[in-house]
Amino acid sequence: MADDDRDLEGLPHAIAAPRRHARISMVWIVPIVAALVASGIALERILSEGPTITIVFDSAQGIEPGKSFIRFKDVNIGQVTAVQLSADYGKVQVTAKIARNAAGLMVEDAQFWVVRPRITLTEISGLNTLLSGNYIGFEAGKAKTPRKHFTGVETPQLLTSGMAGRQFILKARDLGGAGVGSPVYYRRIPVGQVTAYDLASDGNVVDIKVFVNAPYDKYVKRGTRFWNAGGLDVSVGAAGINVRAESIAALLSGSVAFDTPAFAIAEEVAVADAVFTLHRDQLSAMKQPDAITRQYVLRFQESLQGLSVGAPVTFLGLPAGEVTAVGVTLDPGTLDVRPRVAVTLFPERLIATLPIEQQAAAIETSQSVLKSRALVQHLVEARGLRAQLRSANLLTGQLYVALDYFPAAPKAKPNWDAEAPELPVAPSTLPDLQDKLSSVLAKIDKLPLEALGTNTTKALESLDRTLKDADRLVNRLDADTVPELKTTLEEARSTLAAASRVMKSAESTLAGADAPAQQELRNTLREVTLAARAVRVLADSLERRPESLVRGRSKTP
Repeated sequence: MADDDRDLEGLPHAIAAPRRHARISMVWIVPIVAALVASGIALERILSEGPTITIVFDSAQGIEPGKSFIRFKDVNIGQVTAVQLSADYGKVQVTAKIARNAAGLMVEDAQFWVVRPRITLTEISGLNTLLSGNYIGFEAGKAKTPRKHFTGVETPQLLTSGMAGRQFILKARDLGGAGVGSPVYYRRIPVGQVTAYDLASDGNVVDIKVFVNAPYDKYVKRGTRFWNAGGLDVSVGAAGINVRAESIAALLSGSVAFDTPAFAIAEEVAVADAVFTLHRDQLSAMKQPDAITRQYVLRFQESLQGLSVGAPVTFLGLPAGEVTAVGVTLDPGTLDVRPRVAVTLFPERLIATLPIEQQAAAIETSQSVLKSRALVQHLVEARGLRAQLRSANLLTGQLYVALDYFPAAPKAKPNWDAEAPELPVAPSTLPDLQDKLSSVLAKIDKLPLEALGTNTTKALESLDRTLKDADRLVNRLDADTVPELKTTLEEARSTLAAASRVMKSAESTLAGADAPAQQELRNTLREVTLAARAVRVLADSLERRPESLVRGRSKTP
């Protein structure tokens, strides 16, 4: 045992050392740093890109991933990352990344549309896309709730954000000729434009948004009237043919106009997004409402062709109302079908024509139903007031209703027991006029116009031949008869001169003869002298006016 210990003393002994930690190799430092940098870049990119949104379009023509942008006020606020079909294959779904600084614009009422070249009658837009390609336009909304899924619109919107002015909403039965970009006129001055339109939620009306620029927006008041001024407004009524157009641009592209009637001029300025009614035309828009109205029914016994709703009703030639309905009525007992015309009278229009001192009493009478009925009763029974159809325009055939006095008309009374008071009528004179015209035309048709024309032609030809013969006769007289007559007159003058000399010689020879013979000779010589003088006067007259042989003696001395 001891020997063994001595043998082990020379051997080395192991010393226990503490365990060292493992070192990281330098090879792993580079990948770790790269991963950290990449993570930082990715995180920064995610934070800077903002939200990802999806937009559904009917068609995304020209939109390409990675190339197309979303622009607002000509600034890129996002980029398209994907374009694909929707789940039902009926739409196109566009995915886009929005910049972080534009994330607050992605709200519920924001709108998107594809901007492409468009040429309309009012403007040319999107031409810059010919070089840069189509992009998605954007219009900011006013809502506060954020949103990431949108439905794009096909009609491009007009950007009004930041513009001075106010927007208003018009309600219309149909769009008419107006469209996006159509001008808005105030007294024929362009002051704004149509920015958008859409069918209302109930489907009964169309909502049209118009933007009126400042400072003209202050002229839009609560009582302002808007009307469709686009195109050429041609109306045929009792007053004839009316043609109205706002301007050439409005005629081609449509437009909207507005004005405030005189009876609403003192009203307050309308607030933004106020709702107005878009009237059909200026006449209906600016019509003053009548506070007092009276409805009556007229049952005629003749055709109502040419009478339309809106035709005027006159009282003694003055405007007093208008036709509100034209139709027929059936009597169940007698099975009689008669024309029926409903009219509305406006007493205030007639009161305005009265002297000022009589207007107060007339207004009191019109406001009382009993007094107004008593007045109508008196006019019908005492003065013979009747309603009659009359022609307003023979060219267009339009009719109107005239309330006039017919003293010789049969006695009648108003029917106050009917649903609407019924006034008596008088037959129109139009059928008699038509019968007379027909009779005259029938007589004209019976005339032998062809024979009369032939005879007239022959008479004209005969007259032409007569005139030519007379012309030849006058020329012949000037050429043949007048020279010979001149020679004969000269010979007559010579003969008369010789006769005068002979007579004088004979008178001197017989100077000593008997008195009776001498007196007789003197008388004979006197008569011969007078005859010679008359022949000389005739010769002188024919020499001055040889045409008197054909035309006779002139009345002018």
